Amino acid sequence: MEWIFLIIAGLLEMLGVTLMNQWHHTKKWSVIVMLAGAFILSFYFLSLAMNVIPMGVAYAVWTGIGATGGAVVGMVFYGESKDRWRIFFIVVILSATVGLKLIT
Repeated sequence: MEWIFLIIAGLLEMLGVTLMNQWHHTKKWSVIVMLAGAFILSFYFLSLAMNVIPMGVAYAVWTGIGATGGAVVGMVFYGESKDRWRIFFIVVILSATVGLKLIT
């Protein structure tokens, strides 16, 4: 169950980063409220996951999901660069995240 909590936390982290970009473009207060909610829930689920998963692994997976997801969302929805090196390093982050899961 803790890995599910960690994945939820990572997805909420990704949502928070996406909402940061949305806030930057729109300056709507509803976006800042959703952003705060996403990060609060993300930290909550991360703390639940860390009851069983070691802190170093949990934090690395959480940030890996957030960083990878944020980069992919940026490329798909915001027209950010799809350079092959950028994609390569996103795959490296994702591979390292999966690797941590496999050895834990």
